Amino acid sequence: MKFKTYRLFSILLLLTFFACQKDKLQADLIVANANIYTVDDNFSKAESFAVKDGKILAVGSSSKINETYKAIDTLNANGKTIVPGFIDAHCHFLGLGFNQQAVDLFGTKSFEDVVKRVLDFQNEKHKDFILGRGWDQNDWEDKQYPNKNLLDKLFPNTPIALTRIDGHAILANQAALDLGKVTKNSKIDGGEVVLENGELTGVLIDNAEQLVMDYWPKPTKIEEAKALLEAQKICFDLGLTTVDDAGLNKESIQIIENLQASGKLKMRIYAMVSYSEENLDYFLNKGITKTDRLNVRSFKFYADGALGSRGAMLKEPYSDKPEHLGLMVTDLETLKKSAERIANSEFQMNTHAIGDSANRAVLETYNKVLKGKKDRRWRVEHAQIVSDEDFELYKNVMPSIQPTHATSDMYWAEDRVGEERIKGAYAYKQLLEAYGMVALGTDFPVERVSPFLTFYAAVARQDLEHYPEGGFQMENALSREEALRGMTIWAAFSNFEENDKGSIEVGKYADFIILDKDIMTVEAKEIPNIKVLNTVVGGEVQ
Repeated sequence: MKFKTYRLFSILLLLTFFACQKDKLQADLIVANANIYTVDDNFSKAESFAVKDGKILAVGSSSKINETYKAIDTLNANGKTIVPGFIDAHCHFLGLGFNQQAVDLFGTKSFEDVVKRVLDFQNEKHKDFILGRGWDQNDWEDKQYPNKNLLDKLFPNTPIALTRIDGHAILANQAALDLGKVTKNSKIDGGEVVLENGELTGVLIDNAEQLVMDYWPKPTKIEEAKALLEAQKICFDLGLTTVDDAGLNKESIQIIENLQASGKLKMRIYAMVSYSEENLDYFLNKGITKTDRLNVRSFKFYADGALGSRGAMLKEPYSDKPEHLGLMVTDLETLKKSAERIANSEFQMNTHAIGDSANRAVLETYNKVLKGKKDRRWRVEHAQIVSDEDFELYKNVMPSIQPTHATSDMYWAEDRVGEERIKGAYAYKQLLEAYGMVALGTDFPVERVSPFLTFYAAVARQDLEHYPEGGFQMENALSREEALRGMTIWAAFSNFEENDKGSIEVGKYADFIILDKDIMTVEAKEIPNIKVLNTVVGGEVQ
C-alpha cells in the first residue's frame, strides 16, 4: 500500500513538473548563477538572464528566471562575473589582421633590434616586399629617428617600409623610396620627408608616407579576408564583441559585408569611412548602411599627426624642438567644407586630433556647422592635448579616448609639451565632465589589443610595472564604473547603438563575456591579468 502511494505521489510530482514546464516561456539560453554587471542606467546587478533569437528576454534573479523560462541550453556561470561584451570605440581591426602578416617590431629596444627582426622575418618568409610595424625611437637609448643606410646595405633590391608604432611615420629603404621616385627635394602638404645633412634618412612623416605607400602592392581580396578573420579571433579571445574600425575604404567595407553575410565574420563592426572626396561622394549618396553586424554611418578624418613623431599640431612650439609646431594633415579649408557637407546628412564626423591647436580647430569647426542641430554625436578621436580654455567646447562634442596612450606616452610626453601643457594632456576626467560621457578604445595595433589594459590604464594610470607610484596625473583617472561604461554603453552611444547593445537589458543583443575575476573588485594590479572564459555574441559562444 505504501509503495502504491509513493508511486502515485511520484507520478503527481512529475505531472506537476511537466505542467509547470509547459506553462513556462521558451528561451534558447538561460544564463544562471552569475555575478552580472548589467551596466544599465542604475548600474544594477543580477544573477541570471534568458536569451531568445540572439536577444535578451529577461534579466533578474536565478530563481525568477527559472520560474518563468525554460531553455534549450543552460549556462551555469558558477558565480563568475559577467559584463556586456566590450566595444572598442577606436581601433584598426583590419590593420591588426594585416599586422599578423608583417614584421612585429613592438618592444624593440634599438634600431639594431629592428634590423635583426627584419632579417629573421625575411629568412623565414622570403618576401618580395617587406612591411613591419611597431618601432618607437622613444624606447631606444638613442632617441633620434633611425636612418635607412643599414637597410640599404642589407636589402638593396627588396623594398622595405617599417611603420612607427603610432602609424604616423615610416622608415623606408632606398628600394622603397625608388617606388615613388622620392628625392630629397620631394614635398607634400601635411607631411615631411626627413633629411639629415641634406640627405634622405628614409623617414617619412604623415602624408609623406603616401609617397611610397601609394605605389606599394595592394593586398588581394583573399589576403584581406584572411586578415579580417585573424583579427576576429584575437579580438574574441579578449572579449571584444564590437569594434569601431577607424578608417576603411569602400572595397574593404564590401569584403566585410560579404564575410558577414557568409557567416564567417561574426564580429560586429562600426565602420568609419576613410576620408577622400570619392568616398564622401559615394557614401553620402548611398546613405547609412545598418545591419545587425555592420553599421556604416561615419567618416574618419585626420586633423594632425602624432605626438611621438612630433606631428601633433600645437599652438606653441614643441618644448624639445623650438620653432616646430607640428603638421595639419588635412588643411582647414578641406576640413570645414567636408564638415558642412556631412552636417547636412545623417552621417557622423570623427576626426583625429592630438595637439591643442588641432583640437581647437576641430572643435570650432564642429560647433559652428552643428549649431542648432541636435544629437549628432560627432567625435574627436584621441583629444590628447587640450588647452584649459577649450574644454568647454567639448560640451556638444564627444571625446573618443584611448587610456593606454597616457601610460605609453607618460615617460616622454612632458618633454614634448612642457610642464604647463601636460596638465591638459590625457585629461580623461575633464573630458568626461565636459561632455558627460567618454567612449573608450585601444587604438590597436598602435597599442596592444587587450581591453583589460584599457580599463587598467583608465583607473590606475600606471604601466605594468606599477609605475609611477600613485599613478600618472591621477586627478584625471576614471572610476571603475566610468571605465566599464566607457567600454560598453557609452561606446555604444557613440555609435548610435545604445538601444541595441552596451548593457545587459531586455531587447538588446545577447553580447556578453564571462571573466575569471571580478573586474570591479579585484585588486587593480590584477586587472591586466583577467582572462575571458567565454565570449558570446548574439547568444552564440565564439
